[in-house]
Amino acid sequence: MTTYSKAEELMVAVASNFSQPMQQIVRVFEQTHQHKVVLVFGSSGKIFAQIINGAPFDVFLSADQAKPQALIERDLAISASHFTYALGVLALWSADPQKIANNSDVLVQGKFNKLALANPKLAPYGLAATDVLSNMQLTDTTQLRWVQGENIAQTYQFVASHNADIGFVALAQIMQNGALSHGSAWIIPASLYNPIKQDAVILQRAKNNSAAKDLMDFMSSPSATSIIQSFGYELEQQQP
Repeated sequence: MTTYSKAEELMVAVASNFSQPMQQIVRVFEQTHQHKVVLVFGSSGKIFAQIINGAPFDVFLSADQAKPQALIERDLAISASHFTYALGVLALWSADPQKIANNSDVLVQGKFNKLALANPKLAPYGLAATDVLSNMQLTDTTQLRWVQGENIAQTYQFVASHNADIGFVALAQIMQNGALSHGSAWIIPASLYNPIKQDAVILQRAKNNSAAKDLMDFMSSPSATSIIQSFGYELEQQQP
């Protein structure tokens, strides 16, 4: 006989890059649990600031490790709940299916009008993008053509709307069922940027909320991890 925790409502703040997989995960979660999950999306930096200022979130899925750890250090989050739910993958993308030939040529040769990237002060994917440009020694030659989104969702829209020829986005935004959904892209080698370890944490206000623990447990289940991988994320290798 299946047992359920008491039904509760949960407010979950999620980094913009993870919006599509999280919506799918929650649909499956709500089919097998009695809880109701409300999702709020935004840049990790903006969500972090909102939490510090008292926003009523129960769980935070960041696009980095630093912000959940900083919340633990401020006694705003529960240390034991902290874990890496996904490893982000960065891609250079164009809405034009002919623009990028799965390599760096368009970037190196400067064959673009604007280059979109998320604000590196707010969004971990933006910081990763600046890592790539620095490691390729392209910062100075491209900087005047940058357009910055507040988060990775806004960055995607700059490219999708053709306001920028190309942009650094999360692979998850342009991948469905293991294949590029539209446009053209270069999946950037992981050696060009620091790992994007995306961490989750339960906030102190939810320490007695059974829905928070149930959702965090579910994030590591085969049902959830298969969804996460289908969007192009990788999973952290478990230590033996």
